[in-house]
Amino acid sequence: MLLRVRAAVAQLAAGLGAGAGAQPPAEPRGGGAGAGAGRGSPPPAAFCRPAFLQLTPEELRRADDHTGRAVQSPRDGRRRLPWSTGYAEVINAGKSQHNEDQACCEVVFVEQRPSPRGWLSSREGSGELDGGRKGFYFHYWALFDGHAGSGAAVMASERLHLHICEQLRDLVEILQDPSPPPICLPHNTKTDSADPNHMSYAEDHAEVLNDAVPQIHLEKAVSHESLVIGAIENAFKHMDDQIERERASQHLAGGCCALAAIYLMGKFYVANAGDSRAIIIRNGEIIPMSREFTPETERQRLQFLALLRPELLGKEFTHLEFPRRIQPKELGKKMLYRDQNMNGWAYKKIEEDDLKFPLIFGEGKKARMMATIGVTRGLGDHDLKVFSSNIHIKPFLSCFPEVHHGGPGAGGAVTGGAEGAGLAAGQ
Repeated sequence: MLLRVRAAVAQLAAGLGAGAGAQPPAEPRGGGAGAGAGRGSPPPAAFCRPAFLQLTPEELRRADDHTGRAVQSPRDGRRRLPWSTGYAEVINAGKSQHNEDQACCEVVFVEQRPSPRGWLSSREGSGELDGGRKGFYFHYWALFDGHAGSGAAVMASERLHLHICEQLRDLVEILQDPSPPPICLPHNTKTDSADPNHMSYAEDHAEVLNDAVPQIHLEKAVSHESLVIGAIENAFKHMDDQIERERASQHLAGGCCALAAIYLMGKFYVANAGDSRAIIIRNGEIIPMSREFTPETERQRLQFLALLRPELLGKEFTHLEFPRRIQPKELGKKMLYRDQNMNGWAYKKIEEDDLKFPLIFGEGKKARMMATIGVTRGLGDHDLKVFSSNIHIKPFLSCFPEVHHGGPGAGGAVTGGAEGAGLAAGQ
């Protein structure tokens, strides 16, 4: 298995050369003033392939050929992807008319949002670029594994990096300052202290404290990396909200798993919502940067939600898990089960309510939630229901990713894969 992974990565990342370097790209996608997510952007297109492939009509036709299953990848002489990125895709034969997976590869400029604070504006190293703009660049790679339609994957491939950029705009000054992030930001410059990190309780609340009463201040240390992670998490939520708002007007069918890698200020951030996988290869060592989110891996979260809100089960499902379906003739017998608090198994007496279909059924790749879906995180799926019922599945699906961060090191490469597409980039 290890040899197959290495061989696949070697083919995908063939030609990985020099790193991104410190020079900004010629024409980056940006988050300048007025360029926020969803503002002034063209409406999402119908089914398409990643723009950086620049496929001809004949190549588009071959991409949908379920018999030949041609592998599509960027050609020499076409748009050069940053970091000598390698990409390949192939249709998953027999599952859908088109390849529902999407991909995106961009270099994005995050421009500082105008702010009245100004507590860092006069400091050196504030990130001012040629032309007076303040901000920084980040490199972005993403895969979107679509299901039940390509609409959600197409929109996410066109917009998620813009949402990430929008969330980072408020953090430009903070991330470029080496001191710890301020716990609380002041309202305006009139009430700013020289350093918000040392703003006293009395200054913050405009009252004088009694010196006789000891004051204990407990502040949790927050790193710059955690701010970036929070921005990425919020960007996923805003992306999911936008899909929900526009799914009717833009005809956005289905949903998608989302895997995004962001290289920002010398660190990689890998965000995963779904069952796609990402790894870093460094000095011959394979380092996992994501894990799958399935009904099995998130069983306890799903069962706990079902226990708290039994109305979501529509009187058709039970939150308990059993090794198999229970037969009516087994009422009164004892059978193995486990609930939201258990990692092991125990016996319980079978009752009438246990005859309902389990919330989670099956194992491995065949595990399904509500007998419908095999992933528990992703974007979209706002209209997904249990077959032949009015039971919505979206309340159990989370759009928030799990984010890992770290540096690839010298000679390292990061690669990600979905069912029908794969990306690889290296320094």
